[in-house]
Amino acid sequence: MKETSLNQTHREMHAKMVDFGGWDMPLHYGSQLDEHHHVRSDAGMFDVSHMLALDIKGETARDFLRRLVANNVDKLTQPGKALYSCMLNPEGGVIDDLIIYFLTESHFRAVVNAGTADKDLAWMLARRDELAPALEIIPRRDLAMIAVQGPNARAKVWQVIAGSQAETENLKLFQATFFDKYFIARTGYTGEDGFEIMLPAVDAVEFWNALHAAGVAPAGLGARDTLRLEAGMNLYGQDMDETTNPLESGLGWTVDLKSDREFIGKQALLEKPVKQQLIGLVLVDRGVLRSHQKVVTQSEAVEGEGEITSGGFSPTLNQSIALARLPLSVSAGDEVQVVVRDKRLKAKVVKYPFVRNGKILV
Repeated sequence: MKETSLNQTHREMHAKMVDFGGWDMPLHYGSQLDEHHHVRSDAGMFDVSHMLALDIKGETARDFLRRLVANNVDKLTQPGKALYSCMLNPEGGVIDDLIIYFLTESHFRAVVNAGTADKDLAWMLARRDELAPALEIIPRRDLAMIAVQGPNARAKVWQVIAGSQAETENLKLFQATFFDKYFIARTGYTGEDGFEIMLPAVDAVEFWNALHAAGVAPAGLGARDTLRLEAGMNLYGQDMDETTNPLESGLGWTVDLKSDREFIGKQALLEKPVKQQLIGLVLVDRGVLRSHQKVVTQSEAVEGEGEITSGGFSPTLNQSIALARLPLSVSAGDEVQVVVRDKRLKAKVVKYPFVRNGKILV
């Protein structure tokens, strides 16, 4: 399995290590529940170095990205500004979801998911050869990535990176800046404030240990998943993939169909009628919601059944929640039934996110 530069450090912290998309990654450091609550109430840190940063360089970088992704990079006018988007295949399926940072007109940086990184790079290089042969697409495996998340996360980072507060305290959400050897972005995957920080991989252990000494708790993949589910954030491979389009995955806000810009997959999205939606569920009966469980709705006979895409126990709500792809006729406040081990359990339909910035919203 592949290892990040923090692998030995995770082991020294007695992390339970698991195979995650071919990477040896920490699931938790003792108590997944404690890690979840620590991020919601204070500050936690995640090793996300398995994700891949790609530097896209050349005079045609913006034109290339206009064609490559569904969101419109013309929204990126301020250096450091970030954009969340999907990269689609010609059928409108989601190859991956990614973040794109605008650095200069000839330099953008994209961050793609770990499990799809090789596929993404191959796709991007093939499209580059067709559309912009002079463009450079450079994998940055020399960088580590550490996400520091929680209401006290930014203050902890400022404590560790001397002088960084003045440069980063005015960053708005989805903005980033370079400071010394760090690329500091006000982004995250937990529904809490914080930073995602790229730095040379050779410096990752020292930085991680300094954060830990400042009171930032290490957190693993388990807490990362329950936090992002509460925040209503999609997980690639569960809530969307190459067989689903973003309009039926709660990602319509990331797709620009209004401008004249042509992008890969646009025609397919325009031609396919949207029949389903991604919506939240809160379990009323006792049990646990899991992905792929069937959801029975009152409109099932007409519009077909639904299915949970992501589900689990919410530590903040202290009950089971899920994201589910359901017929368009279903709306918040409706009651549905989830088939769990041949039993039908009652669930309430809600609008997600379930939790943001420590507040319960459902």
